[in-house]
Amino acid sequence: MALSLSLSLGEGGGSRLRRQLESGGFAAGEYVKQLSQQSDGDRDLQEHRQRIQALSEETAQSLKRNVYQNYRQFIETAREISYLESEMYQLSHILTEQKGIMEAVTQALLLQADRDDPALGARRAAADPFLPLSAKEAAASEEGRQRTLTTLLEKVEGCRDLLPESPGKYLVYNGDLVEYDADHMAQIQRVHAFLMNDCLLVATALPNRRGAYRYDALYPLDGLAVVNVKDNPPMKDMFKLLMFPESRIFQAENAKIKKEWLEVLEETKRNRALSEKRRLEQEALPRPAPTPPESTNPFEEDDDEEEEEEEPSAEEEVVDLSLEWIQELPEDLDVCIAQRDFEGAVDLLDKLNEYLGDKPVSQPVKELRAKVDERVRQLTDVLVFELSPDRSLRGGPRATRRAVSQLIRLGQSTKACELFLKNRAAAVQTAIRQLRIEGATLLYIHKLCHVFFTSLLETAREFETDFAGNNGCYSAFVVWARSSMRMFVDAFSKQVFDSKESLSTAAECVKVAKEHCKQLSEIGLDLTFIIHALLVKDIKGALQSYKDIIIEATKHRNSEEMWRRMNLMTPEALGKLREEMRSCGVGNFDQYTGDDCWVNLSYTVVAFTKQTMAFLEEALKLYFPELHMVLLESLVEIILVAVQHVDYSLRCEQDPEKKAFIRQNASFLYETVLPVVEKRFEEGVGKPAKQLQDLRNASRLMRVNPESTTSVV
Repeated sequence: MALSLSLSLGEGGGSRLRRQLESGGFAAGEYVKQLSQQSDGDRDLQEHRQRIQALSEETAQSLKRNVYQNYRQFIETAREISYLESEMYQLSHILTEQKGIMEAVTQALLLQADRDDPALGARRAAADPFLPLSAKEAAASEEGRQRTLTTLLEKVEGCRDLLPESPGKYLVYNGDLVEYDADHMAQIQRVHAFLMNDCLLVATALPNRRGAYRYDALYPLDGLAVVNVKDNPPMKDMFKLLMFPESRIFQAENAKIKKEWLEVLEETKRNRALSEKRRLEQEALPRPAPTPPESTNPFEEDDDEEEEEEEPSAEEEVVDLSLEWIQELPEDLDVCIAQRDFEGAVDLLDKLNEYLGDKPVSQPVKELRAKVDERVRQLTDVLVFELSPDRSLRGGPRATRRAVSQLIRLGQSTKACELFLKNRAAAVQTAIRQLRIEGATLLYIHKLCHVFFTSLLETAREFETDFAGNNGCYSAFVVWARSSMRMFVDAFSKQVFDSKESLSTAAECVKVAKEHCKQLSEIGLDLTFIIHALLVKDIKGALQSYKDIIIEATKHRNSEEMWRRMNLMTPEALGKLREEMRSCGVGNFDQYTGDDCWVNLSYTVVAFTKQTMAFLEEALKLYFPELHMVLLESLVEIILVAVQHVDYSLRCEQDPEKKAFIRQNASFLYETVLPVVEKRFEEGVGKPAKQLQDLRNASRLMRVNPESTTSVV
C-alpha cells in the first residue's frame, strides 16, 4: 500500500508533508527508505517528487517575499545607524573642544592674575604645586623640551630637512605603536610616533640598530583627525588617524597608553588652534604709528591733518580673521570631506568667498587662502572619484547629480561635464555588454534599442537639468552623443549585417532603430542623420549582396526556361498566387489566368516578379537619400537580366506557338511589372526615376546583332 503522504492530493496532504519535513527529528535517509518500501510504483514516487518540488518552490517564494518586504527596512535602519554614529562622533568632538576651551580660558585668567599681583601668584603656587610655572621656569622648561626634541630627532634618519629647528617647536609626547591594515586588520609594522606641538612624525624602526628609526610620514595637526576605534577582540587598544585622503590605524600597548595618546592629541590640537587664533588676532590689530618729532614749521600742520584723515581709512582696510567660524574653517572642511558632506563643504567655501569678496588681500588672507585651497583640491579629488567609471554605475544619471552640482559650484563645470559624460558612456557600454544574445535577431535588436535610447534620453534630460546655466557644455554633449551612437551602431551592425541576416530582417531592425531614434526629438535632439551616416555603408553592402543573389537566381531559372504555361493543379494554389500578385501591386493578374488552374505566364517570369517586388519593398524600408542611386542601380540591373533574357528568347525561338507565348510574357513585363515597379518606387522615394521610365518606354533594352544566337547575359 502506498504511503498516505504520497496519496494526499489536497491541501491537508501538503500541510502534513510540510509538518513532517519541518519536524526536528526528521531523518532524510529513513524517510526515503520508508517511502520506497511503501510505494506501489514509479508513478507514486513521481507524484510525491512533484509535491516536494512544489513545496520547495512555495517556500522559496515565501522567503523571497519576506526578504523584499524587509529589505527597505534593513536599508533604512542601516542609514539611521550611520547617521546616529556620525552625530555621536560630532557631539563627542564638540564636547571635547568645549572642555579644552574652558581649561585654556581658566589658565589664561590665572596667568593674567599672577602678572597683575605677583604676591597672590606666589601664595597660589605654594598652596597648589600643579599650577602653571612662572615665566622664568616656563622658559627653562621650554628650552629643556627643545633639547629633548633635538636629541630624539637625531635618532630619526631623513627628517632633519623636513623639520627645521624653530624656537616654537617642541616635543609633547612620543611612544611605540603597531600599525594595522585598515581593510584587513593585518599587522603591517612597528612604528615610533613623535608628537610635536604643531605636527605628528611617524618613524619605522631600523633593523639591527636599537633605538634608531627611519622617517616614514609627517602630518600637520591642522589636517589631522583622531577617531577612537571600539575594541573588538582580539583587536583592541586601537585608534585611527584621518589624514585626507588616507587613514591609518595604530594599536597602543595597553588601554592606559591608548587613552593618553587620545587625550594628548586632542589637547595639542586645541592648543595649536588657540595659539594660531591669538597670532591672527595680534596681526589683525592696527600697529600704532611712530610719533614724529616736533617741528617748528607752521606749514606742516595741514600735512598732519591730512595724514590723520587718511589713517582711519587705512584702519578700515584691515580684514578681521579672528571670527570663530573662520578659525575653524579648515578643520570644518576636513570633517565635511571625511563625512562626505559635500554640500556643507561648498557652503562653507561660498560663505568665505562672500566674506572676503571686497576685502584687500593681506598676508593673513593669503595664508588662509592657501589652507583653504588645499582643502578645495582635496574636495575636488573626492568629487572626481565619485564620478569616475570605476565607481558603481547603478542608479542611473541621477546618481551623479550630487557630485556634478558641487563641482559646478566650485567653478569646475568643464571638468564636471567631462566626467559626467565619461561616467554615462561607461554605463551605456556596460548595459549593452550585459545584454544576452539569444533568440531571434529582431528580439535582441528590440532590447538593444530600448536599453541604448532609454539611457541616452535619461542622460540628455539629466544633462539639461545639471548644466542648465552652462550653454558651452552642450557642444560636448552632442559630441558624446555621436560617439555613443557609433558604439550602438557597432553592436547593431555586428548582430544584423555581419551575421548575414536576410534583407527583410535587416529592414525590420533598421526600422526599429529609426523609431527609437525619433524619441529623442522630445528633448530637441535629432540624431537620425547620424544613424543614417553610420549605417549607410552596411546597408549598401546588404542591398548589393541581395541584388547579386536575385540576379544569380534569375540567371539559374533562365538557363532552365522551357517557356511553358504554369499549372497550379488546385484552385487553392491559384487563389494564393492571385493574392501574392495583388500584394505585389499587380491588379490585372486575372487576365493572365486561363481555364481550370492554368496561368498564361512562365514560372520564371512569375518568380522574377515576386522576388523583384519583395526586394523593392524591403529596400524602401531601408531607404534614405544617400541610398537613392544604389537602390536605383540595383533595380535596373535586376530588371535588365529578365528583359534581356526575354529579348534573346524572342530572337532565337523558331516555334510560332512558343514565340507567341514569349511575347505574352514580354508584354506582362513591359506593360504590367515595370509600371508597378516605377509607381511603387516613386511612392516610396517621393520622386520619379528617369532610368525606370527609359526601361519601360524602350521596346528593346539592349540591341544585339540580329544574326547572333548567343545570349549576352
